Amino acid sequence: MAKAPPPPEFSTRRGTGAVVLAGVDGRSLMARRFREIVTGVESDLGGDLTEAQKHLLARAATLAVWAEERESELASGKDFDAVQYATISNALRRLLADLGLDRVSRDVTPDLAEYIKGKAV
Repeated sequence: MAKAPPPPEFSTRRGTGAVVLAGVDGRSLMARRFREIVTGVESDLGGDLTEAQKHLLARAATLAVWAEERESELASGKDFDAVQYATISNALRRLLADLGLDRVSRDVTPDLAEYIKGKAV
């Protein structure tokens, strides 16, 4: 039998979603891009992720931000390690494949009680 989750007063700020990257200024470009990627993929997956999917998604978003930074460096003419880039790209691909690459539709049909309540107003 599964254990009940801890009460909210025992949850960490990261566990509640208040902190995405512990110790990182959430206003930085990297933190904002990280959140964009997480939000986009989470939406693609239907929005109701398991804890395991959230962990995989955080790792995938980290690798995606890292790869984007390397691509910018390449475009700027800086040194580029193609082997390291390919390794990270393949790891990212595997994580995204584990999460699922297809978009999942959400059921947006209101239940009968919500429908009646909306019509009564």
